[in-house]
Amino acid sequence: MSTSFYELLGVAPGAPADEIKRAFRREIAKYHPDKVQHLGKEFQEIAAVRSAELTRAYKTLTDDSARAEYDEGRGDAPAKARPSPAPHASDTEPSPPRRPDPVVASPRPRPASGSSGDRAGASDLVRKAAVVRFRQAVNEEFGRCEDAQVVGFEIACAPPKGAFWSKVPPRILARFVPQVDAAAISETWTLASRAQRDGQREICVFVMGPVVSPVAQLAHAIADEMRRQTAAVKVSIVPVNTRTWSADIPKDAPPAVKSLAARLKSL
Repeated sequence: MSTSFYELLGVAPGAPADEIKRAFRREIAKYHPDKVQHLGKEFQEIAAVRSAELTRAYKTLTDDSARAEYDEGRGDAPAKARPSPAPHASDTEPSPPRRPDPVVASPRPRPASGSSGDRAGASDLVRKAAVVRFRQAVNEEFGRCEDAQVVGFEIACAPPKGAFWSKVPPRILARFVPQVDAAAISETWTLASRAQRDGQREICVFVMGPVVSPVAQLAHAIADEMRRQTAAVKVSIVPVNTRTWSADIPKDAPPAVKSLAARLKSL
C-alpha cells in the first residue's frame, strides 16, 4: 500500500491547512540541498525525489477542490447526510426518529519525531551515505580489504599488511547509530567483544552518527569500558560526527587508524 499524502507529511486526514503548512515546512527542511550536498549524487537524487513528493502533497492538501477530489479517491471524504424520506399524505403516524450516523474519530496525528518520514527518510539517507563514504575511505586507504559480516556492524574488514605500515593494521569495524553517546559506546563495545578474533590484531571500532555527545562524556564512557576489558586483544573506539566527519582518535591509536580518520574527513 502506497504512502498517502497525509502520512507523507505526518498529519491526520482531518488536519487544517495551517497544520499542513507547518508539517510541510518541517519535512521539506530535511531534504534541503544544503543538508545533502555532501552525501553524494545518488543520495542527492533521492532527496530531490522526496522533496517533489512533499511539494505535491502540500499543494494538493492546501487546495480545497484538489483535496476533496483526493480524499474521495482514497475514501476519506466525509460522509454525506442521508435525506429523510418525504412523508406521504396517506401516512397517519409520524415516522420513528432516525438514529444519527455513528461518528468515526479521525486518527490522531503522529508526532513529528516518530513519523515514518523521519525513520525512513532523512535518517536512512544519512546512514546509507555514511556507510558508502566510510567504505570508500577504507578502499582508498588500504586497497582490497577482506570483508566479513559481523553482527551489529555495517562494515568489518581486515586490511592487509602494507608496505607503509610497520605492523599489521588493526581490524576495522564500523557502525552507524542515531546518536553517539554513552549508551551507544557501551552497546558497541559489547558487540565488538563478541566479534570473532583475527589472530592478535587489535580491533578499532568507528561509531558514526549525526548527533554526538560532548567529548568529555564519551571519553568517560570509553574509559569505563576499557577498565572492564578482559580480552587479550585490545579494542579501541573512535567516535565520528557524520555532520563534520571529525573523529575523536585515541592518543595510542595505530598510525593506520589515524590515517583512515584523516582520509574519511577529507573525502
